[in-house]
Amino acid sequence: MSNQQQESADELAKRFKKQDGNRKERFIYQDDELIEKPFNWRQLGRLFTYLKPYRKQLLPVILVGMVLGTLTRLAIPTIVIMAIDEAIDPKDGEASIPKLLLFAAIMLALYIIQWGSNTYRIKHTNIVGQRVIHDLRSHLFSHIQTLSFRFFDKRPAGSVLVRVTNDVNALQDLFTNGVVNLLMDCVQLVGIVIILLVWNFKLGLAVMLTVPLMFLVSSALRKRIRFAWQDVRIKQSRINSHLNESIQGIKVTQAYVQEKENIQFFESMNSSNIRSWNKASAMNQSFGPIIELTSAVGSLILFWYGSYLIQNDLLTVGMLVGFANYIGNFWEPINRLGQMYSQLLIAMASSERIFEYLDERPVVGELPEARKLAEANGHVLFDNLVFEYEAGRPALKGVTIEAKPGQSIALVGHTGSGKSTIMNLLCRFYDPTEGRVLIDGTDIRDVSLESLRSQIGIVLQDTFIFSGTIRDNIRFGKLNATDEEIVEAAKAVHAHDFIMSLKDGYDTEVQERGNVLSMGQRQLLSFARALLANPRILILDEATASIDTETELRIQKALQTLLKGRTSFIVAHRLSTIRHSDMIVVLDHGSIVEQGSHDELMAIRGTYHGLIEAQYRFLSA
Repeated sequence: MSNQQQESADELAKRFKKQDGNRKERFIYQDDELIEKPFNWRQLGRLFTYLKPYRKQLLPVILVGMVLGTLTRLAIPTIVIMAIDEAIDPKDGEASIPKLLLFAAIMLALYIIQWGSNTYRIKHTNIVGQRVIHDLRSHLFSHIQTLSFRFFDKRPAGSVLVRVTNDVNALQDLFTNGVVNLLMDCVQLVGIVIILLVWNFKLGLAVMLTVPLMFLVSSALRKRIRFAWQDVRIKQSRINSHLNESIQGIKVTQAYVQEKENIQFFESMNSSNIRSWNKASAMNQSFGPIIELTSAVGSLILFWYGSYLIQNDLLTVGMLVGFANYIGNFWEPINRLGQMYSQLLIAMASSERIFEYLDERPVVGELPEARKLAEANGHVLFDNLVFEYEAGRPALKGVTIEAKPGQSIALVGHTGSGKSTIMNLLCRFYDPTEGRVLIDGTDIRDVSLESLRSQIGIVLQDTFIFSGTIRDNIRFGKLNATDEEIVEAAKAVHAHDFIMSLKDGYDTEVQERGNVLSMGQRQLLSFARALLANPRILILDEATASIDTETELRIQKALQTLLKGRTSFIVAHRLSTIRHSDMIVVLDHGSIVEQGSHDELMAIRGTYHGLIEAQYRFLSA
């Protein structure tokens, strides 16, 4: 690379880094706005609506797993009290081994019941939880499929990917264990408090004095912990978004020798994520020492006041041991509830991001009374179209084009003149700001999107090949197509020969974006895919840009037959491909400057003539 080229690359890299930094700052601002929101109980309730379809499955889990498990846990300290007071240290007799064995057998039975109920609960809550996560992820993915192009224009692919994967995964613990455990712990706490106060109101009240102190200290940490966990989710989202962008743009990174810079940027994000995680974890773990300290204070009160009661024959030794067991069982669910609160904070941070997407509505939508578009004859009218991607910056200015059934219409012009925008409006990827698009006299906004797009085939310059076989990629145009129809379509666009030269022919596996194929081969497959769909209207958007001249000549010959009877729109910079079109429309900055046949436009020696001359000089140079 020359010094001048290196200089240019450095400038581009700096500009990219500056723009990327600005973009990250905007993300930080938006996420900070989210952080400042209070805990949203309404949103939590909305999240739990995904449990409604599984109420019948959860009912036995609650009855068997929660109630039975909680009752056995509450009963065990009572058996300990009875064993001490009646079998080990009875006031009115000697120790009784048979009684002790009986109480031991009862305790063993209770522990077995508790183990069985916990096993049942964990198994079935995990099953229900995974089904809820499946439903939520499916709902989110299905909803994203319905959103308009404007939604994707404003967001990087990595950001969308993170919502469907990481943010949904962050809710797994909440649904698999959190909900039932929360109910169990609450029931256990209420049960313990009632038992202690009933057995000895004064002693129970004394040991409970530490609870308000614990809640007072822990509540001061909750807000900071909530902010910390939301910050962790933000940092992880940025890492995943950057990772996706880095993989997609690896060729650009290597071409401009920016691997080191990219690694350093990723390392800084990764280090920031570690710091955020450590901070959140440290705050979360602070609940443990607080609860242990509170438990220790409660135990001191218990043994101090309990000893006094025993000395005055107001309390038995067994009762004191039972109190100690219940106090131990009391702080255990308190500790879990503190962890559960952190789990809720993580879930809330993720659910905010998920519901942000679920609340998005497609800009291009169907009317409630939208009808099915009848099989089109192919009469297309763009009636005085005005369109703006951004307010105040029109991409089209009063464009009117009429294509009669079976006609071939070519759109030419400089980059940014509005050619692809017109095709986007025809497919209803966007709706015009003003004007109408009519097919056979019907405004396309009055018909269903499926019936409209099913009659339009499109081949783009940047062809997308899905992971799978070549056969599957061609069949994407018509899912019920037979193998014979697939081969016929491939032959028609001269793709059959190169497909058969591959190791497994039509069963050759291609990876994402078809990296094992050349650009020209990928475009041939997209031709076969579009032709197999047999659309009434066909759009070729720079479809032959990456095909060599010899292949292009063969395709042009095939297209003369294949396009017969179909209305076609050809967007091309390579003007030799549109010479035989029925009409050529020349666009400039969103307006039509010329239209007519090739011979007519060459005769007036205007803009089209200038484009032809410029391209001829370029090819001759």
